Amino acid sequence: MSRPTAAIIDLQALRHNYKLAESLAPDSQTIPMVKANAYGHGAIEVATALASMAPAFGVACIEEAIALRDANISQPILLLEGTFTADEVTQAEHHNLWLMVENQPQLDAILAADLSHQIKVWLGVDTGMHRLGFQPEDLAAAYSALKASRNVHDEIVVTSHFACADDLNNSATSQQIATFDNSLPRDSTPARPMTSLANSAAILAWPEAQRDWQRPGYMLYGNSPFAEPQANADQLQPVMSFESAV
Repeated sequence: MSRPTAAIIDLQALRHNYKLAESLAPDSQTIPMVKANAYGHGAIEVATALASMAPAFGVACIEEAIALRDANISQPILLLEGTFTADEVTQAEHHNLWLMVENQPQLDAILAADLSHQIKVWLGVDTGMHRLGFQPEDLAAAYSALKASRNVHDEIVVTSHFACADDLNNSATSQQIATFDNSLPRDSTPARPMTSLANSAAILAWPEAQRDWQRPGYMLYGNSPFAEPQANADQLQPVMSFESAV
């Protein structure tokens, strides 16, 4: 006899939550986070359900990305943790993966790689989370090195991670946004590079964090990141439910 307990995934609710994220930042492109097996909801199933809507997907590591490629997911896939070894740069080229660059070894591996095609890079800056990214004072040099490399696509996305955007009374998020904007490098023209800031909490409650790309994760699966009720979060629909027998 099979076990009577099952997790039920509502893909229509998933699509609803994705559309909500889009509606809250209509001028941004929305890249769903499907790392950690889509937060336990099934990365292949979730990516397949969103494939007609999402311009790209975000995963933690190259193993997760290749699993999606093997399942015929064709969109670009961003490796949120970047590469762990230098040989992963050539794998990223082969599989059309975008690479996060958040430290000097990752940058050096891209610059030293022998590539036939350029790869797209997201460049991380530490604005206050104190875990990932280049220091703001080092960002311009990293950006310039990537821009000068024949291995790197011209369109570099500069990004950062919020430390506590789920705490609406904490001024740290506003300070992080200001640090981010002040640290952005400029090209030879006055234009700034493409940027990405908003995670789920910022999409729902910090409109000043809207940039070219937003990165919903937790909210896609129907979960509010806030301890108290919040207007936009109240529109989320739960994606996973459990059924069992008594």
